[in-house]
Amino acid sequence: MRDLRPNPTITAVLGPTNTGKTHRAIRRMLAHRTGVIGLPLRLLAREVYERVCAEVGSAQVALLTGEEKKVPEKPRYWVCTTESMPASLPVDFVAIDEVQLAAHRERGHTFTDRILHARGFHETYLLGSDTMQPLLEELVPTATFEQQPRLSKLSYGGVHRIADLPARTAVVAFSVTAVYELAEQIRARRGGAAVVMGALSPRTRNAQVAMYQSGEVPFLVATDAIGMGLNMDVEHVAFASLSKFDGRQQRALTSAEAAQIAGRAGRYKRDGSFGALSGVGPLPAELIADIEGHRFPPVRRVVWRNHELDFTDLDALVRSLRKPPPRRCYVSLEDGGDLDTLVRLSERKEVRRLAQDEAGLRLLWEVASVPDFRDSLPEAHVNLLAQVFVQLRGPRGQLDPEWVRSRVEQLDRLDGELENLMTRIAWIRTWTYITHRSAWMAEATTWAERARVVEDRLSDALHAQLTARFVNQRVIALGQLEAEPGGLQVEVDALGAVWAAGHQLGTLDGFDFTLSAGKDDEAAVLRAARAGLRPVVAARLEAVLSAPDSAWAFDDQGLLRGAGFAVARLRPGPALDQPQVTLLRHDLLDSAGRGRLHDRAVAVVRAWVGRVLAPLDRVDEVHLLNAARAIRYQLREGLGLCWRKALGGELKSLTPLDKKNLARMDVRVGTTLVYVESLLKPDGVKDRALLYAASKDLHPLPPLPPAGAVSIKPPEGLSVRPGDWAFALGFVPVGPRALRADLVERLLMQLRQLGQAGPFRTPQAMPSQVGCSRAELHEMIVALGYHLDADGLFHAKRPSRPPPRRPPPPGRGPGRG
Repeated sequence: MRDLRPNPTITAVLGPTNTGKTHRAIRRMLAHRTGVIGLPLRLLAREVYERVCAEVGSAQVALLTGEEKKVPEKPRYWVCTTESMPASLPVDFVAIDEVQLAAHRERGHTFTDRILHARGFHETYLLGSDTMQPLLEELVPTATFEQQPRLSKLSYGGVHRIADLPARTAVVAFSVTAVYELAEQIRARRGGAAVVMGALSPRTRNAQVAMYQSGEVPFLVATDAIGMGLNMDVEHVAFASLSKFDGRQQRALTSAEAAQIAGRAGRYKRDGSFGALSGVGPLPAELIADIEGHRFPPVRRVVWRNHELDFTDLDALVRSLRKPPPRRCYVSLEDGGDLDTLVRLSERKEVRRLAQDEAGLRLLWEVASVPDFRDSLPEAHVNLLAQVFVQLRGPRGQLDPEWVRSRVEQLDRLDGELENLMTRIAWIRTWTYITHRSAWMAEATTWAERARVVEDRLSDALHAQLTARFVNQRVIALGQLEAEPGGLQVEVDALGAVWAAGHQLGTLDGFDFTLSAGKDDEAAVLRAARAGLRPVVAARLEAVLSAPDSAWAFDDQGLLRGAGFAVARLRPGPALDQPQVTLLRHDLLDSAGRGRLHDRAVAVVRAWVGRVLAPLDRVDEVHLLNAARAIRYQLREGLGLCWRKALGGELKSLTPLDKKNLARMDVRVGTTLVYVESLLKPDGVKDRALLYAASKDLHPLPPLPPAGAVSIKPPEGLSVRPGDWAFALGFVPVGPRALRADLVERLLMQLRQLGQAGPFRTPQAMPSQVGCSRAELHEMIVALGYHLDADGLFHAKRPSRPPPRRPPPPGRGPGRG
């Protein structure tokens, strides 16, 4: 595909949207014996692939994207995302769609590379906006240019409320939260909407689009993903915003970007219109004129990155990737993405050790190029790729199938809400990408199919949830009720009962509304109540969000309450001190409100965890050596308590400074236990219980010991062992009871003192000191290793033979001080 002929025919077909450029390129490709077309979106690539398959048969067409790979034995035509176009494939025809994306900050270098180097043996098509013509004339001087006029008229349609949007409208927003919020509003007022976002899997997206195309729902809510050639029967485009976050900052849309989106209205020869929602207001006159007249400033510079890489060593590879551009019309690709991943990987000793030769460097660069579909913290992505690289460079030379299996199976779950399914789909997309690397895995095709099956299952579940959440066929007169003068007025009394026009509609508990008995089918009442309660809920939400941390607390059921209202509960997180915060039902909150409430609850929980474990954070980690770090880690995992025998090696390795630092953290080292003294205080028992219960998903919170208890009877009937629950609360199982950890050490010391003179009886006051009866005390002492004889005397058990004599420390002999 790269420069296979000195002077192939190069044609730049330029023009606005709905000009038939992509259709023309497909027809031209099929007129040749072989061809490749590169498209900007995997959703569009899938659409074109199915279209070409329908015409020439799937045995002659390959599909190649980052996450899908369908390659028959001898394909003639290749449909790819631009990034996945094969670099050295000899074909007669090459087409690159949406070449103006060469100016994109993150993806532009790939489009620039294809413009410069991707060539068909006989013919090459460059498709895109006519804003690229001056730059293409400079970069590809042998190209001929053809202008493609728009097939239909695009005109300004004014401002609309959701209540009066025309049918077959696509509402465009620029964040997942905004898309969900708008879809919920359309469901409540107009019956429902399909949802289309770039983050959806092809299967989910196709199912959502099918609902819209069939007329099952009259509206579509989408991100700007629809601006890149996705073909649907849209008659009007309504902007929900004129700004977007571009990865660095919130900025206004350019006129060219707005036109790309607005141009989705009116397909083929049907005219279309564009406008805005009432919250945006009238579009600027200059912007309207630019869109209607297709007048936009030319692209002056494109993003460039050197493709001639130096694999001499890691530093040379990084330098070659950062090579300055050779022309003034090029802008260097900013650090980030695959280069940032490469640098982070190279900082790891094991990775650097395995990347000493050219083969290792090429593999490392290939691994670093695996995209982070999860949009997670960069370190999490780097951790995964480091494991991938180390395994690929290991003795097997491939990924461990059991490791891959465990990772994929973890994602094969359909529980949770939309956000959970979206997250799992993003994770499985990463694994789909990895499993499509045939050299990385034995039976790669089988693994790719497994990943695809999981993605399909998640996609179907996501489609079902999207439909359930955003489509309601029983739309009735809520809009009419809200449109009445003054709207529907409701009152909420002190008990939470919701009243309107003298009738009780239901009850309001926090942010959840429940219909009164016998009214479950009265959708009009439910919607009317919800509409009337919006100001109440909004005020309540603001009150909760503005409440200080001191107004947030966990109740006896383990629910987090803010300003007195139940908000969330804790669920298992990645670590015991990192619980997941899950909101309660909150059916009256929209996605934006749920997001704000969730963010506030997360902040409250993080601050609370920080206060609970504050003693262990008194000394910065950089001041601790490995042994002290390990002890602190074990204490965090044990909520301030662990067995001494588990830390034998670490305790022996402590330096005097480490011991001093551990003392600053309230760490006490006993004969049996190691614990943080301040975390054993009575007011910390509930905090420990909450963190442990969250890690084990215990809900509601099991009963807690009485305040100030020094020993407890481990509870029965829990899903965890009673002793584990007691230990998590700071109580150590000893015989029939569990004794607070510091008192275990105190009791052991008392028993040693009593036993110094031989057999002994327990003092009269000892049972009250440990909060138990004398009989229970005797059982506890026996459990601690003492023998009770028939006369009621305790004897210390002695070993059956003397312990081996320990050698003197180095440098000291017998008889020396």
